[in-house]
Amino acid sequence: QVQVVESGGGLVQAGGSLRLSCSASGSTFSSLTVAWYRQVPGKEREWVAGIGIGGAGSAKIADPVLGRITISRDNRKNTVYLQMNSLKVEGTDVYYCKGRHFAGGSDYWGQGTQVTVSS
Repeated sequence: QVQVVESGGGLVQAGGSLRLSCSASGSTFSSLTVAWYRQVPGKEREWVAGIGIGGAGSAKIADPVLGRITISRDNRKNTVYLQMNSLKVEGTDVYYCKGRHFAGGSDYWGQGTQVTVSS
């Protein structure tokens, strides 16, 4: 069983930056592909970014946030980071991290971390 935990959310002003962290335990972290999603209350959860076991070269970012978000991983710390810059006023989102073994299998979700961008 893989346990995924997000952290780093909070309140930030528009134009500011925030770095979210996703830590996973219960499996060899370097064998996990990791993705970030966000969800606005009442809407579908949407994919934001993902990173494979290949590290930076395997990173993918959703078009709407391209240029404002980067994803990276540090396997020594069992952590994937989501660096968000130039944040826009979009109310409150909850960011979720999902881990999955690179060969497939179950998805493991964290409990989410809330991000509020104020004007």
